[in-house]
Amino acid sequence: MKKIALILTGLLVLNSVSAQRQRTITPGDTLRSVVTNPDGSVTFSIYAPDAHYVSLGSDLSGKGTFTKSDNGVWKATVDNLQASAYRYHFVVDGVNVYDPKSERINDRRPVLKLTKGGDPFWARRDVPHGAVSLIYYKSSTTGRTRQMHVWTPEGYISSGKELPVLYLVHGMGDTDADWSGIGCAGDILDNLLAEGKITPMVVVMPDGGIGINQFPDELMKDIKPYIEKNYKVKKGPENTALAGLSMGGMETKATITAYPTTFCYVGIFSGGTVSVEESQNMKGFREKNKLLFINYGSEEIRNRPSARQDTEALKASGMNAHFFVTPDAGHEWKTWRLALYTFAPMLFK
Repeated sequence: MKKIALILTGLLVLNSVSAQRQRTITPGDTLRSVVTNPDGSVTFSIYAPDAHYVSLGSDLSGKGTFTKSDNGVWKATVDNLQASAYRYHFVVDGVNVYDPKSERINDRRPVLKLTKGGDPFWARRDVPHGAVSLIYYKSSTTGRTRQMHVWTPEGYISSGKELPVLYLVHGMGDTDADWSGIGCAGDILDNLLAEGKITPMVVVMPDGGIGINQFPDELMKDIKPYIEKNYKVKKGPENTALAGLSMGGMETKATITAYPTTFCYVGIFSGGTVSVEESQNMKGFREKNKLLFINYGSEEIRNRPSARQDTEALKASGMNAHFFVTPDAGHEWKTWRLALYTFAPMLFK
């Protein structure tokens, strides 16, 4: 079993590399922007190869002197800071720049929602709105305190009702903040619920950026138990769904491979497929599964004919397998927003 898991992990990692947009790696990718040194001083760093001048702003304005290294990284060390909480930002050639490497930067990234006078399914409408909460929890898998976002429908707290749960995972380069940010998940779910198109549910958006090999245990041993302890949710496979996009889709597949009878509803968006043979090798998966939803954008599916073929073969073999192509879209959020909009109404029926 361990050998199979290692082979699967290797294949998923290789697929993850090819599934994501390629770009040039820079020193900024591995940069730690704020480091507390053993002597109590703090070193601030930012990758700005074309800048002429960098300083600190806000509560640390005027502190430290930045110098530029040959690799384009600017650094400054600030001494004698008292124990406290400090607001800060970088000033790069006179422009305020919020730390692009901050752990919370994705929670604050602006999103332009351009409707062009229309009323798209993902737009914020005049309907009752649920809550998107930022939750911190202790991860036994990583030994760290980690975070996730959770959407609950309007009236959830006052109703006292237990609801089914969808675990919804982002892709590589994003965080748990992105399904509710650029993914517009909260607005999509609010709109669907107001139209009576979905079963009320709790939607958990975890941080999948810990590696495909670790995610299944993180989800099963840390995230899922936390949700079931702290939220009013229904338990059991028939009340539990799992979906993810790109890397998150690969993590979804890794999870159902390791835990084949835990999720009756599964969605893989731009993250691979499941063959008939694979479904047969996952003990109990075919018997428990009520929906296997495979999605790709029309542009990316051109080079992946096996995705449709695998799904059609699963359907022919007796599974409720559904293949959905987002029109005029590639490996992008346009694909995955519509996937969620299409997938969510199919859950918990």
